[in-house]
Amino acid sequence: MAERPATGRLATASIVGTTLEYYDFAVYNMLAALVFNRLFFPSFDPLSGTLLAFSTFAVGYLSRPVGGIIFGHLGDRYGRRFVLVATLLLMGVTTALMGMLPTYASVGVASPVMLVLLRFVQGAALGGEWAGAVLLSVEHGDPQRRGRNASWAQMGPSLGTLLATGSIALITLLMSPEEFMQWGWRVPFFASVALVIFGLWIRAGVDETPLFRQIEQQHSKAQAPLEEVLRTHWRSLLVGGGVRIGPDVLYSLAVAFSLSYMTTVLGLSRTLALTALSIGGAVNAFTIPLFGGLSDRLGRRVVYGAGALFSLIWMFAFFPLLETKQPGLIVLAVVVALTVHAMMYGPQAAFIAEQFPTRVRYAGASLAYTLAGIVGGGIAPMVSTALLQRYGTTLAVSCYAAIAALVTCGVLLSVRERSREKLN
Repeated sequence: MAERPATGRLATASIVGTTLEYYDFAVYNMLAALVFNRLFFPSFDPLSGTLLAFSTFAVGYLSRPVGGIIFGHLGDRYGRRFVLVATLLLMGVTTALMGMLPTYASVGVASPVMLVLLRFVQGAALGGEWAGAVLLSVEHGDPQRRGRNASWAQMGPSLGTLLATGSIALITLLMSPEEFMQWGWRVPFFASVALVIFGLWIRAGVDETPLFRQIEQQHSKAQAPLEEVLRTHWRSLLVGGGVRIGPDVLYSLAVAFSLSYMTTVLGLSRTLALTALSIGGAVNAFTIPLFGGLSDRLGRRVVYGAGALFSLIWMFAFFPLLETKQPGLIVLAVVVALTVHAMMYGPQAAFIAEQFPTRVRYAGASLAYTLAGIVGGGIAPMVSTALLQRYGTTLAVSCYAAIAALVTCGVLLSVRERSREKLN
């Protein structure tokens, strides 16, 4: 049997890709709010305004399943390592190209069109990366620690967002507004190239997973992984997607919707809101592997289910705490919400991976993860805003989050515990 890679290198190889890709994704989102509306989508041009709305709210989410389909097929046909290198390179090249784009003032409407196309590719790379990063650690690592190992990739969203927030904050601090508008906004995009180089070096030291090599040697690879998932493992697809609804809605409310609510409805400073979210994000990143490891001892369903129940309860305390406008209570609301999210997000990767056999695990996990992202996190901020406008109270938003948590609870009750079963 091949020797397992060192735990540190395996963890880093899993973390670096998702961190890079969420860094790139977060940089785009923040710059879209700060400067892209003037650089690429001037308000006097209706077409550009439409493209801005489409790129910000739809392309990044709709392209993820496209990436999941393409790279899921490739991952089960040609190997996890091959796809992980491809998605890392694709994300890095795409982001660097964003940093080199001419603005609307230089080339007109071609500029936002190119930006939207690059955003689409960026989202597709993200959709293909997640499952590979998870399977790299799950299929390489200690079978008794699948929950902990799979959770490494889950740290990427929080770490990437923290890096993006910090880099943009530093650049805006060191530059004048005019310099930032002229060329400073390009720096965070170019900075991601360093992460790509580091990620490729790390992943070059990790071989193909033993489980994939085994099905290669047995000549039992799936010829059409996606077709096989839809025909034979559709229930696992529904299970893997269903458990994502609760944590996705909770995360969207705690991070995206709450930022808008605190600054526009409650009139709180952006500094206070971002500070609370940064502290919560840091706690989220470092509690994810703790709960992933706990699921190895107690079982995925127990830890995941406890998180879903706690989120159902906490959503009814979350907004009242924000409405006190007291900094300490606001930080408490966000930190607890994101800790509860980590209770679900930590075991999630291993739980989804365990629903599928090795021959279609990449395709099945990718589809479950990316399709559920549209139904969960993709529409949550818009649904929450519509509920607040319709009913004029955050109680309606809390009920929406509670329903999402109940969906996750129902799915968990419908399946058996697989954490101690051998992967086939």
